[in-house]
Amino acid sequence: MSKSEPGRVENQVYSNRVLRSEFDRNWRTVLSSAGYVIYIATANNAKVDVILAGGLSKRLIFNKGGRVLVGGGGTSHYSKPHRAINL
Repeated sequence: MSKSEPGRVENQVYSNRVLRSEFDRNWRTVLSSAGYVIYIATANNAKVDVILAGGLSKRLIFNKGGRVLVGGGGTSHYSKPHRAINL
């Protein structure tokens, strides 16, 4: 995560408004025993583009080891820190 990139650094957040997410190739996927799908960043600057209810789109950028947990009903949890850019 480069300091020169636009956007803001966010701490751990969650959202229940995610309609769709697209992950770049820098992620691996595991399933938790609680039923979450866990995406783990395998490189710095791993990106995920999310489309939220209401039409807002964001690009989230994570360092290696960053995590995105996705549960039922569109609930997503994002590890800290990550950078968020409005698209």
